[in-house]
Parts: sequence; C-alpha cells; structure tokens
Amino acid sequence: MSKVYKIKKGLDIPLMGEAEKVVRQGEPARYYGVKPIDFHWMRTKLLAKEGDRVKAGSPLFFNKLQPDVQFPSPVSGKVVSVNRGERRKILEVVVEADSKMEYEEYGRGEPRDMTREQVTDKLVKSGLWAFIRQRPYSVSANPKDVPKSIFISGFDTAPLAPDHDVMVKGEQENFQRGIDALSQLTDGTIHLNLNAEYPPSEVFTRAKGVQHNYFKGPHPAGNVGVQINHIDPINAGDIIWYVYPQDVITIGRLFEKGIYDASKIVALTGSEVEKPLYYRVLRGTSIKPLAGGNVKNGDLRYISGNVLTGKHINSEGYVGFFDDQITVIPEGKYHEFLGWAMPGLNKFSTSRSFFSWLRPNKKYRIDTNLKGGERAYVISGEYEKVCPLDIYPVQLIKAIMIGDIELMEKLGIYEVDEEDFALCEFVCTSKTPVQSIVRKGLNMMIEEMT
Repeated sequence: MSKVYKIKKGLDIPLMGEAEKVVRQGEPARYYGVKPIDFHWMRTKLLAKEGDRVKAGSPLFFNKLQPDVQFPSPVSGKVVSVNRGERRKILEVVVEADSKMEYEEYGRGEPRDMTREQVTDKLVKSGLWAFIRQRPYSVSANPKDVPKSIFISGFDTAPLAPDHDVMVKGEQENFQRGIDALSQLTDGTIHLNLNAEYPPSEVFTRAKGVQHNYFKGPHPAGNVGVQINHIDPINAGDIIWYVYPQDVITIGRLFEKGIYDASKIVALTGSEVEKPLYYRVLRGTSIKPLAGGNVKNGDLRYISGNVLTGKHINSEGYVGFFDDQITVIPEGKYHEFLGWAMPGLNKFSTSRSFFSWLRPNKKYRIDTNLKGGERAYVISGEYEKVCPLDIYPVQLIKAIMIGDIELMEKLGIYEVDEEDFALCEFVCTSKTPVQSIVRKGLNMMIEEMT
C-alpha cells in the first residue's frame, strides 16, 4: 500500500517565469555539446578527437576511473571542438550536427526476457549507463555493483521546475520498458516517488514493477536524497541507484529501437523569458535556437538547470546532460545602498525582514546579487528550517571544512549531495558556498574509501 510522506521543513521560492504547459518542437541547433563537468569524479579520456565523424550513440569519451562507463554523442556529425579549462581539463566536446541523422545500432530487445548481464551490456555499450547514478557520492554507478534499491523521483519542487507529467506524456510504453530494464539490475525495490498534492500522470501511476510512494510539502520534497532519507536510509556500505524519469524513457527507447534516441523535453523558464514554454529538443542542444529572440534585453544570467543548483552558461551554451530546464534571470552586478534598511516590498525574504511577507502569493523577479559579503560562520538555526534530512547540517559542513573523515561519517555524509544543501546556501547569512563544500567532502570520502 502506498504511503504519504509529509515534508515540513523546506522553502518554496516564488519566482516569476514559470513555463506554460505547452510543448513545442524546438528548432534544431547546429551545435551540440556533451560536458564531462556534468559528472562527478571524472578523469576524462577522449575517444573522439577534433575532426572525427561520429554517429548518434557513438562514444565521445569515457571515465578513466570507470572505463566501462562511456558517454555518447546525441547527434551524428563532426567533432568540431574540445573546449578545455584550467590544467587542460576538458569542459565540453562539441559536435556539429548533420542534416540527416545516422545512428549506431545496438540491437533491439525485450528487457524482461534478458538476463542482468545482457541488460547491463547493452546499457554500457550504448553509453546509456551514464544515466544511472549512485548514492552515496552522486557519481556514475558501477555496473558490477548490485544496489539495494533504485529511486525515481516523478516530480521536481525546485524553483520554476518543469512538470514531469508534461514531459512524460504519451511515453507509457517506453517508461515501462525502462522500468523493466532497471528491474533486472537489482534484487531490491524500485521506488517511484510522486507528488501527493495533485493527481500524477497515468504514465507513473500505471507503471508496474515499482513501489509508489507519495510526498507532500515544500522544496526539497522532490529531491531524491530527501526521499531516500525517508524511505530507505543509506548506511556505510549501502548503495542506492537513482535515475530521472526522462532518462528511464530514453533507456526504454534503446530496447525498443536499438538506438540512442536523444530526444527529450526541456522547459525554458525565468523572469527574463518572454514566453516560457516547453520544447522538444535533443540532449546537449545549444540554447541559442530556444532563447534567442525570446528573452528580454539587459544583462542576463543563463542557467542550465534551476537557480539553486544549475550551472552558469552563456547565451549559446549547451543544456547539461541531466538538466530538464533552462532558466534566465537578471544579473545582479550592482551595489544597493542601505538595501537591508529599506521596506523591501518587492524583495523576497525567508524571514519578516521586509514587508513583502504581507503578500504571500506574490512572485518575484530575483537577480543574482549576493546581497552582502562573506561573514563569520556561526550556528544560527537557519539551515535546520529548510533541511528536512535527519542530520545536523552545520556540524556536517564544519566537519568537512576541517577534513574530519570519521566525524563526517557519523554526521551523515553518505546520505547527502550538493542539491540537498542548496536551500541552506540560499538562506545562509554568512554567504558560505555550502554546495561546493559538500562536494569537496564527498570527494574526500571517495578518496578515503578507494
């Protein structure tokens, strides 16, 4: 029987620019990018160099720390650039798309009639294994592991988050086929977690071979880390895998068509978008065809993902591997004189510092201004108000900062990811970069355990 979990701690940030629930076919982009920086604990080794021709589904690079895990091209075409950062770190591999798509063939199959080894082999060879990640650490799953359970969050509560029901509409068969494939990879339960505050899509409710769980409450109720914490907490030595709904569908298409069909739906959102809508695109698309001519004038911040956890890209940048959302908000490069002392009727506040609390249903045009500088890091109780995990967030952050491995373990490092601390960073009066500290701690744990 399904259970409803009520999340009391958290915060919904009321931003302007939610996407209208209309799906349009996005204009094909000329360039597509796959970014190793979208994956944690990566040491990238190129398989396709500048000038090479690739097909959709051809591997572009792999992780030297997990040689079996390859990352495929979403389109056929020519590799035109390999962009690098500091110490020649590979930031993105860019492919100029052909006018007519050619695919690598990986063969069709019915996952229910296949063994675990056969399903794993198909996912690894096609590069679609990259969609499967594990907790702890939020890194690519190891094909040799067997997780105690698999989690799929069927809703997102982040600011301006897209509606998963819109994105999976009409994909019942492929979603079920993807579930069937995942069920061959674990002896445990596949948890499909849904929003209890409205009737979810039949694609989710009719899925077989899963346990339906329902959540209600503010963000981060949709985070898979919160769901794991409430349903199947992670202890030392445990491994749980998680996959996003559209990635489950892509896995299903692999078994149905025998190819890597990289089509997905993304939401173009934000206060600076003229017409926020949903678009059907190919993974890794440049945002130029979507945002160009559909944004307001001014100094803008383009984000692949949501405003709390997304990555800053330029106006011609590429949608991240796991992102279903593009957000455009104003930059905040200004100094506000006596900003904290003004009435602030148009300023969002998590407390009653401004009179805007008198208008609880108001939506805000929030920019990137930090509104203050770094201050002393003290226990204030702010984190606990927005963090529904059964941990002590400030104490864990401090344990990471001093590099105390044993204390990090005791305080719950195995259960967390950067996104679970995004709201802590948002409300932090000390302006501490909490998410990057959490990632530093997770990397320290990987080094210690390997």
